[in-house]
Amino acid sequence: MFRQEHPPGHLGLSDFTDTMVLGIKVAGRVLEHRLYHFRLAFSGFAHAHVVLGGESFVALAEGLQNALWALGGVPQEHRSDSLSAAFKNLAEEQDFTVRYTGLLDHYGMAGTRNNRGVSHENGSVESSHRYLKEAIEQALLLRGHRDFDDRAAYEGFVREVVMRRNRRNAAAFRIEREQLQDLPVRRTTDFVEEEARVTRCGTFTVRAILYSAPSRLIGHRLKVRLYSDRLDCYLSGVLVLTLARGTRSPTGGRARVIDYRHFIDELKRKPQAFKGLVFRDALFPREAYRRTWEQLDARLTQRQACQAIVALLEMAARDGVEGVLAQRLDTLLAIGELPDVKRLREEFAPRKASVPTVTVEIPPASRYDALLPSKQDNELEEVVA
Repeated sequence: MFRQEHPPGHLGLSDFTDTMVLGIKVAGRVLEHRLYHFRLAFSGFAHAHVVLGGESFVALAEGLQNALWALGGVPQEHRSDSLSAAFKNLAEEQDFTVRYTGLLDHYGMAGTRNNRGVSHENGSVESSHRYLKEAIEQALLLRGHRDFDDRAAYEGFVREVVMRRNRRNAAAFRIEREQLQDLPVRRTTDFVEEEARVTRCGTFTVRAILYSAPSRLIGHRLKVRLYSDRLDCYLSGVLVLTLARGTRSPTGGRARVIDYRHFIDELKRKPQAFKGLVFRDALFPREAYRRTWEQLDARLTQRQACQAIVALLEMAARDGVEGVLAQRLDTLLAIGELPDVKRLREEFAPRKASVPTVTVEIPPASRYDALLPSKQDNELEEVVA
């Protein structure tokens, strides 16, 4: 081992680290993800970005640009291991991909990598993975649980952990900040584009993953921008839909990203279609709804069970009570009771009070004559004049 001395402002490093060991859940479901981790070699300034998919160019470009704009400058050199997103890995020389070359040129950085299979050459970020995950683990223990309401809440949690770690290196970062190159005027592309047609079932497929769309988009061809965490869908140049990006199923089955809100109006008209729906299990926004459906299906007739679950999903979608309703369903499941939809609607989604009847009496036009100046008033004005 040959310990290295890094001058300020010279080297920034990128890598991805798996975080499944943390057992993070979002809305009751395990979040399969990893972290993009950036670090400055001199000061130890760090940035972490949640990545749902693999180590793609989009994930690298978005994470790296977020890091550079967070620190407010650009190091002279960017180093990573042999990421297929950045390197062709066909020869020993620097075989950058075209997109990665464009990213480096946009920010004026030189690109380097460690030798393939020799991770300790990227040690300034590799060794820090363990300490970052230990800090997140300790923060989770203090928090008391690992379940977050949504991904944004978890991302904010990770950001706060990283910021606390960065405060320890504030003095060194102030020195390094002066040596960083200026940022360009704008960011560069951190997405890829594809096209997809919305089928008559209200779904479209991008990279072998099935997504849902509102019924108004059926039959239209969308221009889809794929980011590391989301899809932005455009129709005739107008952004019409944003969805969380799905990930491939570890079991090899077809992955689905289905928003139950896109189908609730149609299901309300044909509730019995729910039972045999191909992507039925992907409709449940939280685990409590899936478990409730299992009990409804087992203990009621098909018609009653389908009407009940569709009513619950409609309540969750229309009245913004998805989370609190899920908590109540968990409570009912624990005591072995089926949900009473009417009672739950009265509690969580009460009907708006009726508008009181307002009677407006229009006075006769003759009453406005009283507002006109009288003859005596006119004579008084003439005398004063």
